[in-house]
Amino acid sequence: MEPLQPLPIGQLLVPLDGSRLAEAPLPAATALAERLGARVTLLHVLERNAPATIHGERHLTDVAAAEAYLRGIASRFADLGIPVEIHAHPSPEGDVAASIAAHAAEVTDTATLIVLCTHGQGGPREWLSGSLAQRAVRRAGAPILLVRPGPGGINHAFTPRAVIVALDGTPVGEAALPAALTLARAFGAVLRLVVVVATLGTISGDRAAAALLTPTATAAALDLEEATATAYLAGLQARLQEAQVAVRTQVARGDAVRQVTESATRDGAGDVLALATHGKAGLDALWSGSIGAKVVTRSANSLLLVRPAR
Repeated sequence: MEPLQPLPIGQLLVPLDGSRLAEAPLPAATALAERLGARVTLLHVLERNAPATIHGERHLTDVAAAEAYLRGIASRFADLGIPVEIHAHPSPEGDVAASIAAHAAEVTDTATLIVLCTHGQGGPREWLSGSLAQRAVRRAGAPILLVRPGPGGINHAFTPRAVIVALDGTPVGEAALPAALTLARAFGAVLRLVVVVATLGTISGDRAAAALLTPTATAAALDLEEATATAYLAGLQARLQEAQVAVRTQVARGDAVRQVTESATRDGAGDVLALATHGKAGLDALWSGSIGAKVVTRSANSLLLVRPAR
């Protein structure tokens, strides 16, 4: 098989609405721009029928105010020698997420990474129910880095020591690997590949009934799945031999949500959890049912979300 290649990210698109909450990804964008040699575009999309305030702060509702705000943020990047430009989308949009996705698609000479924060008082739960980031995932072909605001609104440095990729053993589920590899190489982080295989006590769906009737056969089948997953990860590790990054693999047994989230927070919540997702309602990822949604909801980590190609 061909070696896995990193995604050549050359632009970071950072949508901002003028609130301090939306500025949570700025340390991540700064660190990534420095390490990747990427340019930064700060974007504000005027919202049709926009509220006067957002997150308890004044909402940017005209181009002049948006440009003045973006210039102030841009100066932080320019002072560090990072190429930066601003864009205040002049026409009010009813679907801000679609506009963000369209701006990301405008760049064709290099890959774009959209850098967003969890948005709204509901945090991840509101995001899962249909807010900005979920709609952006569903519409954008570009990967999205979703950054958690720090405690008390303090945004700490972005220095992940590991990028954990949750896999399901299928090629489609590997969609997040190139972008995850890029982040791991940029920060000298470990790339951890995780596949979860159920146990008799955690098996779900239609297989749960079969497990009750034929526990011995089901246990044997699950053990075979573990062996298959181990071989699958060994194959991926071989394809990453020349990736200039430390690779660790893990086949976990038990509840998928618990195993993935615990693996991601093993060394704290500063690492990145990556997964492929279609961004559908409820954020069903590539596992069965709503496991992907639950992983994202319960994770305390920053999230790298990649929509598989259609």
